[in-house]
Amino acid sequence: MRIQVDAYSGYKAEEKPRQFVLGEHTYQIREVLDQWYGPDSVYFKVLASDQNFYILRYCPASDEWSLESFRQASAKLSSTFSHAHRRT
Repeated sequence: MRIQVDAYSGYKAEEKPRQFVLGEHTYQIREVLDQWYGPDSVYFKVLASDQNFYILRYCPASDEWSLESFRQASAKLSSTFSHAHRRT
């Protein structure tokens, strides 16, 4: 799915995504968790302002961004982790 991305551009174009628009919503990127390179694209695993995880793909040849994957954060998992962390 093609998306609009505002990215920080250093000495390379579209170096690091800062926010993206999906539908009518704009999501701030809180953290880039991982980055890797494919044959023709750069991938970013990010944590967005809605506390969900997204994998964004940037294709330099076409200068296009796309949403490759979405994973909703689990409130139950976070709660369980918090309780387990307090006990240790």
